[in-house]
Amino acid sequence: MRWSELIETVRETGQYDGAADAERVTRAVLSALGGHVVGDVRVELARQLPTEAARIVADRIPAVRPLTAAEFVESVAKCLPGATPATARWDVSSVLTALTRAVDEELVDRLLDLLPSGYALLFGRAELVRAA
Repeated sequence: MRWSELIETVRETGQYDGAADAERVTRAVLSALGGHVVGDVRVELARQLPTEAARIVADRIPAVRPLTAAEFVESVAKCLPGATPATARWDVSSVLTALTRAVDEELVDRLLDLLPSGYALLFGRAELVRAA
């Protein structure tokens, strides 16, 4: 997938008015995600993403502690002028759902294993919990 195709996928998924809006939220979300993806998963994610997206992910310094899904959405909201928690959740989900179309499913599984519980819905997936 090329960068322009990723942006178009985000635009369609999030129903944004234009490519500029989709690109703005894509950059913010990928930048935030880059701080929470480490090790082999980070390398593989960068390998499978378009060059521009890979650069955004790889340029981030790893976070000191992983954010919960809600904290992650809040951190993205702070990077998007005028965003509310609800609009930021929409933006995050639009980008991460589009990301699942750009990389293979096994990598998405590895990403979700790396991130704290609660991120699956942001990737457009159900979060299954084992019965006790």
